[in-house]
Amino acid sequence: MRVTTWYEALYRCQSQGQSYVLVTVLQTAGSTPRDAGTKMLITDAEQYDTIGGGHLEYAATAQARELLVKGQHIQHIESFPLSSKLGQCCGGAVKLLFEVFVEHHQHIAVYGAGHVAAALVPILAQLPVQISWIDSRAALFNRIGAECNSAEQFSQNVACIVNDDPSETLAQLPSGTWIIILTHNHQLDYELVETALKLGHIDFIGMIGSQTKAKRFVTRLAHREFCETQIARLVSPIGLPNIPGKRPIEVAVSISAQIIQKLNDGEHQHTTSNTIARPLTVKEPEAS
Repeated sequence: MRVTTWYEALYRCQSQGQSYVLVTVLQTAGSTPRDAGTKMLITDAEQYDTIGGGHLEYAATAQARELLVKGQHIQHIESFPLSSKLGQCCGGAVKLLFEVFVEHHQHIAVYGAGHVAAALVPILAQLPVQISWIDSRAALFNRIGAECNSAEQFSQNVACIVNDDPSETLAQLPSGTWIIILTHNHQLDYELVETALKLGHIDFIGMIGSQTKAKRFVTRLAHREFCETQIARLVSPIGLPNIPGKRPIEVAVSISAQIIQKLNDGEHQHTTSNTIARPLTVKEPEAS
């Protein structure tokens, strides 16, 4: 659906974690293009709705983007006389309210489209994040109703990506991305972990699995001469240890709780202090 109104744009920005400025005609005097209460929404690249067009709207949009660059939640009121100085001939005046909303814009890449991922992604999609959902098997996306490829979306903030070699997508992820590894293949899991550790722009690497699997990965990485600091970026088993259960939805809730905790951590530090954090063994559900 094409977004045209400020309130549709507001919902989209909030669901996608995109920063925006809501501009409201707060007060009018004399002849003005729109009445008090009229709104438009401005992002760094788009404008939705209108407060009357012309030079007033141009000036308001430019000012909104200047405020947006500051990256702070602020409210600002400014008066605009609709005179020749502004290129308007209405002769009236308007007072505009600029409300700047800076949204968290964390990018998360979920590798694997099995049962846990199918339970997890809809939960994460309700958060102010951008999600890349990656698997080599298009049929799994079809099974869960996504019916998507690299150019389509499962929902507004979830991009489904089908790639025969998922590990090659790591290099294209935005800086600071968190990755969650939930694939059906242990060797692929290791390739994803090793590749991600070699890349400096991946901030968090979470992987599903048993503690035995995690220990084997740590040993294997150490033999590949990864240092302790690098290996510490791997959090496995992923999820909060105080949320028990082995069903896909239970594991998904545990993982999403950890992600929510990280999103609310101002310093974006790991919620676990070492790689072997989960005291219970997580049975990895079959991908079928």
